[in-house]
Amino acid sequence: MTGPAAVAAQVKVIDGCLKSRPEPGTEEKVKICYTIFKPAGASKRHRVPFLMHSHGWGGSRTTDPNSAEIRPFVDAGYGVLSFDQRGFGESGGYAHVENPRFEGRDNLKLIRKVSRLRWVKQDGPGDPRLGALGGSYGGGYQFLGAFLELKRTGKPVYDALAPQITWNDLRESLGPQDVPRSQWSSALGAAAQESDALEPRVEQALAEGVATGNWPDGSGPSGVDMNAYFRRNGPRFHIAQGRRLNIPVLLGQGTTDSLFNLQQGFDNWHGALTKKARRHSLFVGYNGGHVIQSAIPLGQAPTSDPCSRKLAGDDFTQLTLRFFNEQLRGRSTGLTGYGKLHLATPDDTCTTVKGVRPSAEFLVAGTVATPAAGSAGPMLVYPVAEGPIRVAGSAYLTGDLTTLGPTNRAFYGLAIGTSEADAQLVQNNVYPLRVDKVVSGETRRIELPAVAVDVPEGQTLFLIASAVSQDFGGVGSRTPSAVLFENTVVHLRVVGQ
Repeated sequence: MTGPAAVAAQVKVIDGCLKSRPEPGTEEKVKICYTIFKPAGASKRHRVPFLMHSHGWGGSRTTDPNSAEIRPFVDAGYGVLSFDQRGFGESGGYAHVENPRFEGRDNLKLIRKVSRLRWVKQDGPGDPRLGALGGSYGGGYQFLGAFLELKRTGKPVYDALAPQITWNDLRESLGPQDVPRSQWSSALGAAAQESDALEPRVEQALAEGVATGNWPDGSGPSGVDMNAYFRRNGPRFHIAQGRRLNIPVLLGQGTTDSLFNLQQGFDNWHGALTKKARRHSLFVGYNGGHVIQSAIPLGQAPTSDPCSRKLAGDDFTQLTLRFFNEQLRGRSTGLTGYGKLHLATPDDTCTTVKGVRPSAEFLVAGTVATPAAGSAGPMLVYPVAEGPIRVAGSAYLTGDLTTLGPTNRAFYGLAIGTSEADAQLVQNNVYPLRVDKVVSGETRRIELPAVAVDVPEGQTLFLIASAVSQDFGGVGSRTPSAVLFENTVVHLRVVGQ
């Protein structure tokens, strides 16, 4: 027997569940279920490094040793544990969205289980040689476990991480500027319904945000303050407490991701890791992630991964395998690019930078305004810079803000095209502005979506100002009015400048 069937036959698959912290107000411990994959040849005399793995929101663990998520790593001699996070799959309880008291406790109990496997390489008592895999919700548990153990013992139990398309701050991702990202709030709520994963009050709060256009702060019908609910649920909380991870991390982030956008990855790179850790880490931005094609304003949403191809000659999985071989096994694979950010552009090229802070300023001529009621379209477009120019990093605008109504919403993004008529959002993203009063000439700074784009000769980089956004459907201005900026300056990271 050869091929995948032979590999599966050599891998020992062990299913089980352990008991973890009860839900609030109950005494019965919650079961957390897992599948362990023991690779061929692993034994007490031949101990192997180990990888944790978990699923995205609404998913469940991997139980098949031939799955694309598991097989490359088991084939390479790694042990793997894939688990159902609380509220999903066969695990019990509710999903608390990577809360330290619940999912954090589950994580550490699973690691304790791994530390007792006699065929797993150990760096000390209760300290297995450990990496982690997974994207989105399966990236959130990685940061949670590492930060929680750092808080508990002064050292993250993980030796290397590889989180993909995950968040820095859930509140900023789902309710930036207190404007609900309604399309994603609805999708996440729907994905949790099949397994009844969310607490009813949290489901009600997400629905409230979609229905009212206001981010739930405890004053609405649900009575839930989602700012307080999400306060501890991400790296931003730990960063604010002064914690930094001093371990190598391979960060994968979607450049066209409209839920956990590129800036969320930048904030993890610069905030969650020490300077020393970044020297041994890699950041890869690929065209993909949580993507819902934006139609209003029209966005670009290509799918490609030129940076993994550039670094590893293959896809992100193979890049991850080489990264773990270097960081967990100490094997040189010839992998380069450490300490840098490698960002995919919409035209399938890879731009490499050492930093992402804006380095250039572009004055936008005239008044930057959103369309007023009764106008011909939902957005207006303003030239920023003529090509050729290469932009890769964070972006923001500054200007003097005037609003013409008491409750105002506007949406801003960067676009590329040959003219205002064919300009499309770069990498599918806008960022909201919310102002609940009339203001006149007030100086403001507004975040723009982080981007990586080559603007060729003959094309222009534009600023889009829109009254509506598909991503924030139904949460535009509460009263018909325009939002105006004078003396508008767009701040960009220009490569080579």
